[in-house]
Amino acid sequence: MNSKDKLRLRQLALDSKRLTVAIFSIVAFIIVFVWLFFVKKDNSLGLEVSRDINVTPEQIQSIRDIGEWEFLSISNEELVDTVRKGFLSNDELVRIYYGTLRLGVNLHQASPRWLQASGDSVTVTLPRIGLLDRDFIDEARTKSFYETGRWSPADREKLYHKAYRQMVAHSLTKENMETARQNAEEQFRQMMKAMGFRYIDIKFEEE
Repeated sequence: MNSKDKLRLRQLALDSKRLTVAIFSIVAFIIVFVWLFFVKKDNSLGLEVSRDINVTPEQIQSIRDIGEWEFLSISNEELVDTVRKGFLSNDELVRIYYGTLRLGVNLHQASPRWLQASGDSVTVTLPRIGLLDRDFIDEARTKSFYETGRWSPADREKLYHKAYRQMVAHSLTKENMETARQNAEEQFRQMMKAMGFRYIDIKFEEE
């Protein structure tokens, strides 16, 4: 065998080796690709975002401990009067009362399971909308508009209660209660969104 034949054989051997390496690389790549595809598909390996929201009992209690949540404030003034008939003339007392009525919920009255979370869903059951503070008349601003005759503290007390009833009747209307309710739903919905929940159901206990 001459030198040319030896060189040709050596070249063929080298080409064969290169071909073998190339084939092996291609087969290895196919095996790795198929393995990754099926492992990720069947076993769900890889990066996944968990939609579970971890709300601890301590967090729920801290929200509840806030207690009163105001959702609508109504400033009111009432002009009330009373007349006492006399033999020759009548005595009259007219007074103006001012007050601020606050509508909202008191979470201290919420049921033990008022907030229920599951994954990225949450159900919030609030106490019914009501008057947060029943001592809403500002007596320091109360003044007499017109007064004739002599009036006792008991007479003025009766006039106070008359103004109180009128303020409640004029403020706790269906429209105002519904507005406070909508404000409550919106504020709690935004709070739950900020905590990461996607599906939020806001209810009230009277339902």
